[in-house]
Amino acid sequence: MAADEQRPRVAVLGVGLIGVDLADRVHQSRKLELALVAGRDRDSLGLRRAAEAGHPTTAGGIRAVAEAGPFDVVFDATNADSHAEHWVALRPTGTTLIDLTPTGLGTVIVPGVNSHRSAAYRHVNLVSCGGQAAIPVLYAISQSCTPTYIEVVSTGASASAGRATRLNLDQYIATTTAAIRTLTGTRNVKVMVNISPARPAPLFRVAMTVLADSIRPAQVRTGIAAAAHAVRAYTPGFTVTSLAVAPGRISAVVEVAASGGRLPRHAGSVDIINAAAVLLAEQSAAACR
Repeated sequence: MAADEQRPRVAVLGVGLIGVDLADRVHQSRKLELALVAGRDRDSLGLRRAAEAGHPTTAGGIRAVAEAGPFDVVFDATNADSHAEHWVALRPTGTTLIDLTPTGLGTVIVPGVNSHRSAAYRHVNLVSCGGQAAIPVLYAISQSCTPTYIEVVSTGASASAGRATRLNLDQYIATTTAAIRTLTGTRNVKVMVNISPARPAPLFRVAMTVLADSIRPAQVRTGIAAAAHAVRAYTPGFTVTSLAVAPGRISAVVEVAASGGRLPRHAGSVDIINAAAVLLAEQSAAACR
């Protein structure tokens, strides 16, 4: 059997900014085979770009993916309202569905926090771009103290927030809040999202405030540094730009600059969630061998 045939077959469902970038990443991966990119409108810009890049494409949406399968992995890069239907269609096929929409369905996975468990699940939820940026830092903090309140404010450039992102803001907030509660053990969590029309477009930025008793500054700083190092292994543009540790309060800010590919630097929100998705797919492939 040829080397390419041994790689897990992957389909990308959705051809917005996230889906097209995902297709490029899978195509470049030495561990995955891009078998299909599916949209619903044959005249859409994203589907045309995928075809121009030489990727196999279809305008048949989820029906075409189900009929062309089974696939080892399907990335859902569409919208939260459609994801449940997609899982119903793909579940009988035995595929692993990695959800990049903020539905809150499936098992929440964040690299570096609980990604060692990802291969055990066939329905994986990547929370949101803000969740992927914030949770590694918040989890590190929760390992050295017990937060009583967590606040997260994500700010992304308007140019990198597509139609599905704007339609799914309520789900984004609810899903991110629930994931932070689950992975940090903190009940009192507040999540906010800003879409900035500023020019030049700002980098993706996530500001976090944590209230806690018995904060140990040295352990907090060491834990956050280790978390940031781990994230940079798959998202090189991830940077902790501000960290203040005071009695009862921790304030941290991270920024994510997209690096490489067709993404502009300000699209760090797309970069971090897509990098996490491909990493998990590659890890799942390795675990199944």
